[in-house]
Amino acid sequence: MSSLDTSVKESSAPRRRLSCSTCFDALWFCYSPVHQMQQYYRLGVLDNCTAKWSALVDCLTLKTKPSSQVEEILETREKAKPHIWTFRTPEEANSHWKNLFGHLDEME
Repeated sequence: MSSLDTSVKESSAPRRRLSCSTCFDALWFCYSPVHQMQQYYRLGVLDNCTAKWSALVDCLTLKTKPSSQVEEILETREKAKPHIWTFRTPEEANSHWKNLFGHLDEME
């Protein structure tokens, strides 16, 4: 394999395509009566949709940046997100399980 083939493979790495349509759709839905009534029922207040506006403005701002800078920003954000699972060793898992459900063993 030549160095040209290697550089082509490296440069053809999948790039994320940034689309603001999901942000716009979320903002549009935020102002819908369905969403507003859900928020009122669940929380007792109407949603002012500021988070959706912020996401749309952020997306449109990213669209003005060069693609290499966008990739770097998106990777940094991805790494900064906390993982949804908590990893435990078998010993930690065993003690956690006993703390949560150990009382069920005593009932027998």
